[in-house]
Amino acid sequence: MRKLVLKMSVSADGFVCGPNGEIDWLLRTRDQSAFDWIEKTLWDAGVHIMGSRTFHDMVAYWPTSPDPLAVPMNEIPKVVFSKKGFVEQTRDELTTQAFKDSSRQDAEKGIVKTTISKSAGTWSEASIASDIVSDITKLKQQDGKFILAHGGASFAQDLVKHELIDEYRLVIHPVILGKGIPLFALAPNPIDLKLESSTHFDSGIIANIYSTIVK
Repeated sequence: MRKLVLKMSVSADGFVCGPNGEIDWLLRTRDQSAFDWIEKTLWDAGVHIMGSRTFHDMVAYWPTSPDPLAVPMNEIPKVVFSKKGFVEQTRDELTTQAFKDSSRQDAEKGIVKTTISKSAGTWSEASIASDIVSDITKLKQQDGKFILAHGGASFAQDLVKHELIDEYRLVIHPVILGKGIPLFALAPNPIDLKLESSTHFDSGIIANIYSTIVK
């Protein structure tokens, strides 16, 4: 058996992105120590799971990214959740605001894409799942390192809604958005948590790891 871990960046007032999916706020507040913490979390996972729109963003970004996080993102196997399977859409229809924000920040910093990573084949080999409850239950029953869930917001909200998350790794950024998309809007019941660790970074970011308490 293995657990499902949700790693999510959130604002100080509990939003995972702005009302239109903006993530520029988390990109500008991330520091190197927080970056290192995130990299370790990525490497510790045995498989990465995500929603279909996040997958399309990531497959367009990570294989040619010079970012050190690209190495674990490219090498570790993926499972993509899509209720309708993959359908043909244009890049504009698939592109999210998060992808635009990340690409714009790279351009502002003068970061250029590299050649496609040799380990990027895991993106084309990603498994496709459609039933969030039964398929994640099957993944949990397998041996190996933990399952790491990425966004987007709606996928994370569905994981919360179905009470599938065993551990939350919340990277709390020192910014108040005032409005946006909250992580826990669909929680059907109160969630009791045990704080396993809290790591403070120089930028003011706090990474809290909570395990869920089973009643």
